[in-house]
Amino acid sequence: MDSQTIRILLNGEAVAITGLAPTTSLLAWLRGARGLTGTKEGCNEGDCGACTVVVGELADDPADAPRLYAVNACIRFLPTLDGKAVFTVEHLRSLAGGALHPVQQAMVDCHGSQCGFCTPGFAMSLWALYEDCLTQGEAAAGADPARIRSALAGNLCRCTGYRPIVEAGERMFDAPPRLLDRKRLRAALLALRRDHTLAFDHEGCRFVAPRSLDELLALRSRHPAATLLAGSTDVGLWVNKGLRRLDTLIHTGEVAALRAIVPHAGGLRIGAAASLTAAFAAIVRLYPELAELWERFASPPVRNAGTLGGNVANGSPIGDSMPALIALGARVVLASVRGRRSLALEDFYLDYLKKDLAADEIVEAIELPPPAPARRLRSWKLAKRFDSDISAVCAGFALELRAGTIHAPRIAFGGMAATPRRATATEAALAGRPWDEATLAAAQRALANDFTPLDDLRASAGYRRRAAAGLLARFFLETRPDAPLAAVQTRAFAAQDLASGRP
Repeated sequence: MDSQTIRILLNGEAVAITGLAPTTSLLAWLRGARGLTGTKEGCNEGDCGACTVVVGELADDPADAPRLYAVNACIRFLPTLDGKAVFTVEHLRSLAGGALHPVQQAMVDCHGSQCGFCTPGFAMSLWALYEDCLTQGEAAAGADPARIRSALAGNLCRCTGYRPIVEAGERMFDAPPRLLDRKRLRAALLALRRDHTLAFDHEGCRFVAPRSLDELLALRSRHPAATLLAGSTDVGLWVNKGLRRLDTLIHTGEVAALRAIVPHAGGLRIGAAASLTAAFAAIVRLYPELAELWERFASPPVRNAGTLGGNVANGSPIGDSMPALIALGARVVLASVRGRRSLALEDFYLDYLKKDLAADEIVEAIELPPPAPARRLRSWKLAKRFDSDISAVCAGFALELRAGTIHAPRIAFGGMAATPRRATATEAALAGRPWDEATLAAAQRALANDFTPLDDLRASAGYRRRAAAGLLARFFLETRPDAPLAAVQTRAFAAQDLASGRP
């Protein structure tokens, strides 16, 4: 593996890159080396969306049309884009023959730009939606305000100009379509396609992107102290905010086996490098009750880059995927050159940021069980913002209800302890009991003994205890045998959901 150049298709032009640290962000390179200053630096941590660009890549089957998706340029390391296309706001006018693209024209017509700083990021998120909807023949559905708001969940407007921006998202479909030529993009990406491992070095720092699982495991065995890099939605902050030097990066994103999502024993096997977007799409098809969790998990640019395996392997006590996965009884598959082992996800977490993971092991996959007809499943997140915020409390609830009696209860919380953890005393108070108000009250009393939460900037310990008990009550109201309430009757955003037709 000799040191090589990074090859990117930038706004339709093939570009070769050398002489940069592997942890150089796409944003820094676009602005500093290429002079593409339409992509802005705001928070520099993937939260505000001012740096949003659109990435194009070959589908898993190269014969299919390439995929386009929005990402945050500020936390995306440049070598992870090798062999991919990057489109910035400067490219939009070229798609419209030098005139304003329909996305841009709609922003002008609807007065969607005030100070203008956030506008390029909004335009790129809208363009990703525009391309997706029109290529799928869904222009009418794309103009739905709820879908537009969802696409813009990762973009922050400090001038509070959201109403005209959403209106621009509706109007952009009215003009004659101006679509990217996907056939031409596919040909250009095939020309950049690499059939060997990228190893990129600069001043003692190395980035390696193995292309097979065996190669990845061998690298991990030889370099147990190296940083495993998936979507860099967390590792990017180590560099931008923590100013850390990462000497060796092993990128998991080019291992096709780790991106695979396949049926498994009636359930699902999700490769650790599958994006959060792809993973949640598959999970929600199997468990539609988790649709709200998918919607509120970070933002589209973060979900497009981040991975489910990365969220699980990171082991944060406020990682939003784990409570629901633990409640479902998910298992994590660990792999090394020595072999594989599987363990229940809750057993993977030992203490704060400590996992049952050997230095030479990686998370290979997460396995979900099949749905059970009697199972009742819910997962909810409480945070200061509805979209794109860190949880104060996140809960996952599952139980089987047979003839009004509770069987196999599994309840897990994030934000309540040093790790995502099951509420074992609460489960004991539920098991074998009728699902009624007396059992709920007993379970809430038990819940107070399951956790000793902390006070921090996101919430007080008292709030967390009360909120956890309230979520358990909501679970009861939606799943009780006698007159259960529909989700739209128990959530604060009921009027918005009724207006949009969302369940």
